[in-house]
Amino acid sequence: MASDILLYQCDLVPVGDDQKQHLELTRELAERVNFLFGGRKWKKLGGNGGKLFKIPEALISPEGARVMSLTDGLSKMSKSTPSDQSRINLLDTKDIIANKFKRCKTDSFAGLEFGNPDRPECNNLLSIYQLVTGKTKQEVAQECKDMNWGQFKPLIADAVIAHLEPIQARYKEITADSTYLDSVLAEGALKAATIADTTLRNVYEAMGFLPCKRL
Repeated sequence: MASDILLYQCDLVPVGDDQKQHLELTRELAERVNFLFGGRKWKKLGGNGGKLFKIPEALISPEGARVMSLTDGLSKMSKSTPSDQSRINLLDTKDIIANKFKRCKTDSFAGLEFGNPDRPECNNLLSIYQLVTGKTKQEVAQECKDMNWGQFKPLIADAVIAHLEPIQARYKEITADSTYLDSVLAEGALKAATIADTTLRNVYEAMGFLPCKRL
C-alpha cells in the first residue's frame, strides 16, 4: 500500500477509518526518505522542492468511515468475507439487495436508535440508511425511532437500490463500449507510468543507485 501511494505522488488517499494506521506508516516512510535523501542534498542534484515523496493526507468521510457487515454488526463489511450475504455489492440486483436486507441480522429491542453499544446492527443499518439518503443523523433518528424491523428493512432496501441505480446504469453504459473503455484504461496507464517512472528515477538518483534500465 505504501509503495503504491508514494510511487504515484498522491496528495489525498481515500481510506476507511480502519486503514488510517497504514497511511500513517506511509507518511512515516515518506518523511524518513525525504529527511535522509531529500532536502539540500536533493536540491543540489537538481531536485524540485527538496522532497522525493509527497506526504499524503487521509481523505476520510465524516460519516460512514467504517460500514459493518450485514451478518455481524461488529465486523467490517468486506468483499473478502466468504459469505456474500454479509455485504452489498455495487452490481447486486434489486431482488438480491432486498433479500439481503430481509435476512440481515437485527435484534429484539423496541424502536430503532443510534449509539447503543448493545445494538451494533441497529447502529450500522441506520448509518447505511443515512449515507444513501443524504439525511442527517438527527433526521434519520427522528424518522425511524418508532419503527420496527419489518417496517425499516424494506425502507433501507429501497433506499440502497435507488442509490445504486445510477452507478449501475453508468457501469453498463461504459462496459457496453469496449473501445472507449480500452482507450480510457490505456490513457490512464500512460499517465500513471509517467508519474511512476519520474518518481523511480528521482529516488534512484538521490540514493546513488545506477539508473534503472527500463527508465
